[in-house]
Amino acid sequence: MPEPLTPLDLQAFLDEHAIPAEIVHLDALTPTVETAAAAVGCQPEQIVKSILFLVQGQPHLAVTCGTQRVDSRALAAHSGVGRKQVKLADAETVLALAGYPVGAMPPFGHRQPLPTLMDPSVLAQAEVYAGGGSDSTLLRIQPELIRRHAAAEVLALHAA
Repeated sequence: MPEPLTPLDLQAFLDEHAIPAEIVHLDALTPTVETAAAAVGCQPEQIVKSILFLVQGQPHLAVTCGTQRVDSRALAAHSGVGRKQVKLADAETVLALAGYPVGAMPPFGHRQPLPTLMDPSVLAQAEVYAGGGSDSTLLRIQPELIRRHAAAEVLALHAA
């Protein structure tokens, strides 16, 4: 398997596409939404998670606010398949397809383009922090830039 991508790869993607965002290097690990929010001094809703699902074996990236759970029924309905056809990708699959480890995955700049769905709650924030390519970095960015550069389709991803 190729070497995992790093914050340097994410920075190269930002530079290549002239995306005005910042990779924030932290002194502590941020394994949870709460620790990430505390580390950068923001609300938990401003922490964005990028989660890879396999829908009938095909990758789909879900981008949502960290305080919410992605409802697999929303992904299934969007793809026109049964809920049992939607599986959370395991860590090895995430690394192989996206290039970043679970918990550090940014919303774009992956090893290969990933079809991306973004919950509208992300767009409701003025600024968010997403995975920055490692467990001690976060990407500070405006949500609209995520939508544009991930070519994300906006879709409600959590249960009402």
